[in-house]
Amino acid sequence: MKKICLSLVGIILAFFVGFGQSSSDTTYKRLDLHVEEVNILSSYYSQTGNHSAITGGIGTQRLTDVSNIVQLKLARYDLYGRKKTVDWELGIDHHTAASSAYVSKTGASATGGTRIYPSVTWKIINDAKRQETGFGLTYSNEYNYKSYGANVSFAKRSIDENREVSLKAQVYFDRVKMIQPSEFAPTESSTPTYSTITTASGRTIRVNSSSEASSGIPSESRNTFDLSYSVSQVINKKLQVALVGDFVGQNGYLGLPFHRVYFTDGTVKVENLPSSRFKLPIGVRANYYLSDRFILRSFYRFYTDNWGVTSHSASIELPVKITQFVSVSPFYRFYTQTASNYFKPYSEHALTETYYTSNYDYAAMNSQYAGINVRIAPPKGVFGIKNWNMLELRTGLYQQTTGLEAYNLSLNLRFK
Repeated sequence: MKKICLSLVGIILAFFVGFGQSSSDTTYKRLDLHVEEVNILSSYYSQTGNHSAITGGIGTQRLTDVSNIVQLKLARYDLYGRKKTVDWELGIDHHTAASSAYVSKTGASATGGTRIYPSVTWKIINDAKRQETGFGLTYSNEYNYKSYGANVSFAKRSIDENREVSLKAQVYFDRVKMIQPSEFAPTESSTPTYSTITTASGRTIRVNSSSEASSGIPSESRNTFDLSYSVSQVINKKLQVALVGDFVGQNGYLGLPFHRVYFTDGTVKVENLPSSRFKLPIGVRANYYLSDRFILRSFYRFYTDNWGVTSHSASIELPVKITQFVSVSPFYRFYTQTASNYFKPYSEHALTETYYTSNYDYAAMNSQYAGINVRIAPPKGVFGIKNWNMLELRTGLYQQTTGLEAYNLSLNLRFK
């Protein structure tokens, strides 16, 4: 963790020096590829709770996560006046989860992991045609899964610039390592051994029988297809609204092989969920200009899927301009959902059920998230550093009716 933090400090210092030597002349459209913007984001997240899916819906959910993301935006104009950008992003998360130790029955110590997720996006912005096209690639890697993704996007503005329609298609191809709870191992062995799980749909899955095996672990596929859309409209000088939504389809192995489920007779099995899922979230966003000092931002989303989960979420944020260059934004979000058809708490599933899980992500619950965001963007730069044009600090508290509680703190530094 020290290496990650020191590396981030080194990157920040390097950008300070690099930007201090660069030209800030923006009176012409540059044809050469140049750094247009850099964002450095760091966050800390901590949670507690007593409904771990690894131990069948009981046990600690204590977890901490430290995340560092660097975003680098390069840009140039071509001879036709089109702006072309390349957005690079590198994210590194390190988490420590107490429940991970209990993949093994001994539960000797808490374990953690590191996730690395780079991405790159190419965009062409054509102001003459009022449109934008893009293409992106993503990758994510952690100890128990790998993910490869791609996306294409298109946006078009109206002639009067008061309306914009955007579409984005994304695909993710994941591989989930089949790490099974240790008590399912048929025999002790110094080499990796494997067993099989036959799902209710008849699929036979090869599973690692030892949580200590570090190589040769079989994996299963999980594919996600997402088509998102957005239609934004300026109603008048004070009000702007947007309709957003997604059509999401998933197939493959959609559970996790180390999530236990305990039945009414004491039997324990690995959770079993359908091999396909369809999700439909639809939302409305409205921003209203109250005065020179106040802007009201609101959002509502409805969600439903074919696993029986229906949810509603509503949020409100009120940015308050303290000075011309400093704003403070308190925010609040409320969320409620119904339970999945396949969820029951610890020891309440019957052996006659086809699908089953005790993961409280699928439980009926309400949640609240409240906090504050502070943004500083002086024209002469933060602390007088010309190219450091924005500093943002955000913190919040999260609570679920299941007993889970969380706290997060994030920092965003922007250089232009």
